[in-house]
Amino acid sequence: MSRTITHAVAWLCWGVVTMLVLSGCRGSGARVGAGTEGERQTLEHDGRSRTFILRVPPSITPGRQMPLVIVLHGGGGNGLNAEAMTDFTSRGRDEGFIVVYPEGTARGRSRLLTWNAGHCCGYAMQAGIDDVGFLDALIDHIVGEYPVDRQRIYVTGMSNGAMMTHRAGIELPGRIAAIAPVAGGLFGDEAADRQRVSAIMINGVLDRSVPFNGGEPGGRFAGSWDGTPVKPAVAQAAFWAAANGCSTDAATVDAGAYVHVRHDCPAPLGVELYAVKDNGHAWPGGQRGSALGDMPSTALDATDVIWAFFSAHGQQ
Repeated sequence: MSRTITHAVAWLCWGVVTMLVLSGCRGSGARVGAGTEGERQTLEHDGRSRTFILRVPPSITPGRQMPLVIVLHGGGGNGLNAEAMTDFTSRGRDEGFIVVYPEGTARGRSRLLTWNAGHCCGYAMQAGIDDVGFLDALIDHIVGEYPVDRQRIYVTGMSNGAMMTHRAGIELPGRIAAIAPVAGGLFGDEAADRQRVSAIMINGVLDRSVPFNGGEPGGRFAGSWDGTPVKPAVAQAAFWAAANGCSTDAATVDAGAYVHVRHDCPAPLGVELYAVKDNGHAWPGGQRGSALGDMPSTALDATDVIWAFFSAHGQQ
């Protein structure tokens, strides 16, 4: 069955379940209510109505705790865009885990939603939005309403969402077991003194928006950054290897279509990076982020690779 068809089926199966989740948030000081656009729900945080889309497996086994995967859209995107691009909904239905697609913020009525990842991006960065606090409150809500395995909470994201994924891993290390930034990067001034978070990164060698070799940002939204150059993609793996007490040297395998870098880490931690040679600024194996976006590589399926990594890495 094609990814497009499975996404449509999952949408229909999960929609009814999603709309039932409208009760109050427990223990987070936030309020949850029905959203105003389709299946979006709202959570009041820091004086703002924040939106998210929740996908819960159609059947919940009594006594069984489920992993939670948080998927962050790219700059200018939204939750539905992230769902279509990654198809984590179908994987969650098949494997039995909850998926939530939070949404960033925008100025006025604009739908160009962004995340405050420090040096990027757009309105969220400029306004100093507390996106870390929002994600923390969202986790509180979902854990309060569903049987979530607290040792298996994961975050992944694309582009600006990937940068926000790094920030969540850095600032919420006790809550998140593993992260998976795709087409993202670090800036070199991130603190790494208290993290124990497994990390897998996927970057396209042909990426012009978040340059694989580092440097000034490019692409259609170059002006949404604060001017700080991004570090080379491999710096992400070095950062998390140091944070997790992994080996400095990494095993590198050239598989032809991509290069796989893996650090030797103390169990249950892991740090890996995939450099996809024919991929630009896109989610490999998924859908294009927009009509003008780069075509994703078919060399590997990022969703499959990420879920396999998440499955193997819970918290201690």
